[in-house]
Amino acid sequence: MVAAAAPCAENAVEDGELLVEEFVTEVVTFSGEFEQTLIDPEGRILETTTGTLEIQRPGRFRWVYAEPYEQWLVADGTNIWSYDIDLEQVTVKPQADALANTPALLLGGSGEAMDQFEYDGSFEESGLTWVRLLPVDTESGFRRVELAFDDRRLNRMVFHDNLEQTTVVILKNVAVNEPIDAARFEFTAPEDIDVVGNPVATEPSAD
Repeated sequence: MVAAAAPCAENAVEDGELLVEEFVTEVVTFSGEFEQTLIDPEGRILETTTGTLEIQRPGRFRWVYAEPYEQWLVADGTNIWSYDIDLEQVTVKPQADALANTPALLLGGSGEAMDQFEYDGSFEESGLTWVRLLPVDTESGFRRVELAFDDRRLNRMVFHDNLEQTTVVILKNVAVNEPIDAARFEFTAPEDIDVVGNPVATEPSAD
């Protein structure tokens, strides 16, 4: 019985790296709802938020927190905009600098995103295939990233940061490679809203 199960476990380990490669190279659009929980080093829940996410590779995503407070994160391919509805403030940063060496690269980045992570094994738990990744840059702010796949579709994400806090993201009602309106990844700051930072100008496309 044990000997017969070993090849299956070995296949799961080998399959884990392939699952991540498929996600970053074959998934062009990805959308759904999420529940995000922040856990402290003692295992206490510090915060739970919910919202929606939309991704269009390469380089565009919209991550909207709806509860308990509303905040938008919009990456337009050149800049990343953070809009805090309650504070009536927008912060903008060059996208390449803001996302470098962060787990967000795995979501909205191109196939080269995996160059900034090392595969650290995979395992099966509760019907999900979990894949562990380590950032190449040890000063990225994260110690480890874990992605869980259900039937080859991303189902959960766990981020372990350098403060020994853990962020768990559970994905629901996911749609893969379905059309998303390009306007969802555009952002214009509302009038009378403070904007902190200077956006990088988008280079015109060559005809």
